[in-house]
Order: sequence, then C-alpha cells, then structure tokens
Amino acid sequence: MGGFKQFLLRGNIVELAVAVIVGATFSGLVQALVTDLITPLIGAVTGGRQPDFAQYSFTVNGSRFKYGDFLNHLISFMLISAIVYWLIVAPMTRLVALFDRDKAAATKQCPECLSDIPAEARRCAHCTSELVPESEKPR
Repeated sequence: MGGFKQFLLRGNIVELAVAVIVGATFSGLVQALVTDLITPLIGAVTGGRQPDFAQYSFTVNGSRFKYGDFLNHLISFMLISAIVYWLIVAPMTRLVALFDRDKAAATKQCPECLSDIPAEARRCAHCTSELVPESEKPR
C-alpha cells in the first residue's frame, strides 16, 4: 500500500490530474463559445432560419442524423487545437530550440566515440580519449 501511496503522490501524477481537469473545463468553455456565440453568428450572417447548428439534421428510414451537432463539435475541436498549438506547442518548440542552441554552443562531439562532451574538455568522459580544447588548437 505504501508503494501505491508513493506513486499517487508523485508530482507528475498530480500535475497530470490538474491538466486533465483544466483541459476538461477549457473544453466546456470552448464548446459553450461555439454553441452560444459562433454558430448563432454564422447562422445570422448566412441568413439561416436556425441560428444553432445543433438543430440541423436529416432523416433516413426513420433514423435521425444530427450533423449540426457534429459541426458544433468539429468547430470546438478546431478552436481547441488552434489555441493549444499557438499558446503551448509553438512557444515550447521555440523554447526547446533556444535551449538546444545554447547546449550546442557549450558542447562538442568526441572524435572517437561521437558522444556529446563539454567544449573545453581535455578528455572524453565516455571513452577517455585525450582531446585538445578548441582554444589550444594550432591555427
């Protein structure tokens, strides 16, 4: 039981739970935005009699297909995807590239084992081959 308790109290699990709760709340917010504001606006601009897409449907052999509700969910999905990309993925990609650039400037590859080592290293920590730092190489 102690191992299970330790697993549950790890920081990653708590962060994941918070992320799921915030994500679900954000999804509900975007869904409300789509159904209450965007689809009525589209209906008003296009001159439709039904400003809510959720009411759009067709019937085949007594089965009712609510394609309007699907459109509401599709618009919500597109909005959430765009927001997540522009507010989370793109900035994180830039941040990771910035850190990688700084790391690349501070490291070099060992000519023997091709491991990343500090740029000023005199000996490789992986294969122990002797190296000449860039500042001491003859020009």
